[in-house]
Amino acid sequence: MSPPPPRWFTALSKLFGEYKNANVMQLATIAEAVPQVRSCIVRELISPNGNERLPIILTTTDTRTPKVEQILANDTVQINWWIEDSMDQFRLTGKVSLVPEPRHKVFHSGGTLAFERLSTRGFDWEAKRVQVFDSLSGHMRASWYRPTPGSLMKGGYEEAKDWPETVPTTSGATNEKEKKLVEQALGNFALVLIEPTYVDWVQLGTSPNRRTFFHRGYDGSWTETIVVP
Repeated sequence: MSPPPPRWFTALSKLFGEYKNANVMQLATIAEAVPQVRSCIVRELISPNGNERLPIILTTTDTRTPKVEQILANDTVQINWWIEDSMDQFRLTGKVSLVPEPRHKVFHSGGTLAFERLSTRGFDWEAKRVQVFDSLSGHMRASWYRPTPGSLMKGGYEEAKDWPETVPTTSGATNEKEKKLVEQALGNFALVLIEPTYVDWVQLGTSPNRRTFFHRGYDGSWTETIVVP
């Protein structure tokens, strides 16, 4: 029997499933020694069968965004995740894997134990990428068809009126135009898989408040340290 998930992940999974607004986190990367922070939607929390103590936080990105270059240069990121309804804050530090379309190489570092173990077992990351893409709204899928994020809009905001408002699923395209939309949008779409190695969990909804540090060892085991909030 494999060890259970770390206690912080069990709590976070419960809150993620219970509160509809608990899916937004702040993700920080580094660019030339300057922190770069943005809000990201958490798509899924993964607890691999047989490796439950090695959870993965799954979000997505456009491969053309600066965060991808920043991750490739420094694969350590930090998340700040505040859940208003329960007044829980999770600050997570971890390593990142990127899964783009097959013509681009999958990126992962030496600290991604769960990713490596799943890959060794033949987990189909491309199927997962397509499944996540199809699970999003048509409007969201269309965002990956747009011009490169951050590029100049010479025509101003009016230029955006020429962009498609929706893109069908990979199996929902019924003509060549729609198939082209899907192909281009999916080509810019990538999974971002974050494996926490350190977690600072603050529980402000309890009285007295609680705070716990969690550290992941090289073997994947977790240690807990109770500290002053």
